[in-house]
Amino acid sequence: MAKKPVKKTASKGTTLKQLEAAEKKAAAAVKKARDAAKKAGDKAKAAAEKAKGKSTKAAKATAKKAKEAVRKAKTAVNQAVKSHDSAKSKLADAKATAAKQAALEKAVAKFEKDWAAKEAKKKAAADKKAAAKAKKKAAADKKKAAAKAKAAAAKAKKKAAADKKKAAAKARAAAAKAKAKAKKKPAKKKAPAKKKAPAKKKAPAKKKAPAKKKAPAKKKAPAKKKAPAKKRVAKKKK
Repeated sequence: MAKKPVKKTASKGTTLKQLEAAEKKAAAAVKKARDAAKKAGDKAKAAAEKAKGKSTKAAKATAKKAKEAVRKAKTAVNQAVKSHDSAKSKLADAKATAAKQAALEKAVAKFEKDWAAKEAKKKAAADKKAAAKAKKKAAADKKKAAAKAKAAAAKAKKKAAADKKKAAAKARAAAAKAKAKAKKKPAKKKAPAKKKAPAKKKAPAKKKAPAKKKAPAKKKAPAKKKAPAKKRVAKKKK
């Protein structure tokens, strides 16, 4: 698997535009220094020519001064050239870095595009596989449901046939029973039971008369002696 290129953050230092401006400024400084050096050289030559005819102390001092100015001008030119070279080097490095960064960003963009395309392709394949699986499951479920419905219909048909057979047998039995009953003589109807007469109401109970006072008991007479019991004569058997 390809590694994703890492984007480098832009440097917070000097920008490319600033470096370009610095390089232009350094180039201008070189030109200015060279112009100054040329002027100083021309001036020194003129002073030297003038000093040849005169051996005065002042002429010699002027020539010496002009020579020193030329030396300083040359030093300034060298410094300006060095500064310009440094600015050019920095600008070249910055341009190389910018080109490298642009190439890196381009590579990152390409990688992200390729990655997105790969992921989309992968997702499409997964979706296709899932759809095929769902279709297969739906077909299996449909087949299963059809088999179940067929079995239920067969069971219902079998039950209906059994119920019909049972009902026919029951009807035949009922018809046979009715036929047998029709052959028998009709039983005599019982006479309706006589209604009982309503019970007579009881007469109200008579009030008891108040009990009479008992008379004083008479003295008992002395008991008579019992006569001796007569002997029974046994009857003769005929």
